Amino acid sequence: MSTIRERNKELILRAASEEFADKGFAATKTSDIAAKAGLPKPNVYYYFKSKENLYREVLESIIEPILQASTPFNADGVPSEVLSGYIRSKIRISRDLPFASKVFASEIMHGAPHLSPDLVEQLNGQARHNIDCIQTWIDRGQIAPIDPNHLMFSIWAATQTYADFDWQISAVTGKAKLDEADYEAAAQTIIRLVLKGCEVD
Repeated sequence: MSTIRERNKELILRAASEEFADKGFAATKTSDIAAKAGLPKPNVYYYFKSKENLYREVLESIIEPILQASTPFNADGVPSEVLSGYIRSKIRISRDLPFASKVFASEIMHGAPHLSPDLVEQLNGQARHNIDCIQTWIDRGQIAPIDPNHLMFSIWAATQTYADFDWQISAVTGKAKLDEADYEAAAQTIIRLVLKGCEVD
C-alpha cells in the first residue's frame, strides 16, 4: 500500500508541477491535475487535502535540492571546486525539475506569498552563507575582488535559465528537448566563464 501511495503522490506532484508552471496557481484546477496524473480527482484531496497544500509541496520539492546544492560551500574549500560543483548541481536541478523550477521562479517574482517564513529564511541564510564564503576567498586573495552578491546572481541566472526559459532555448537550438550533451556543454561553459572571471589578475 505504501508503494502505491508514494507512486500516486509522485504522479500528482509531477502533474501539479506542470499545471502550475503552465497556468499559475490561481488558474490551475485540481481536476486538470488529476486528469494529467491519470487519477480520480478525489485522490488529489486525499493525499494533499487542498490545492494550496499541493502547491506548497511542489515548491518544497525544489527547495530541498536548492539548499543541498550549496553543500560544497565552505570557506576552507577550493574556490574552483566549490563553484564548479555548485554550478553542476544547479544545472541538474534545471534538468531534472524544470516545471518545479518555473513554479519556484514565479513564486519568487510575486514576492513568495506561499513560502513559509522559515523556508524564506533558510533560502536567504543559504545565500548569505555562500556570499560570505566568496567574500572570504576574495579577502584571502584566492579569487578576484568581484562583487560576491552579483557573482551569485549571475550563477543563478545562468543555470536556472535552462528550466525557466526552456521555450526560448528550444526555439534557438531547434531542439524540443535538450539532451545530456547539451546540459554538459552548458555546465562546462558556465564553469569556464565563472572561473575565468574569478581568476586573480
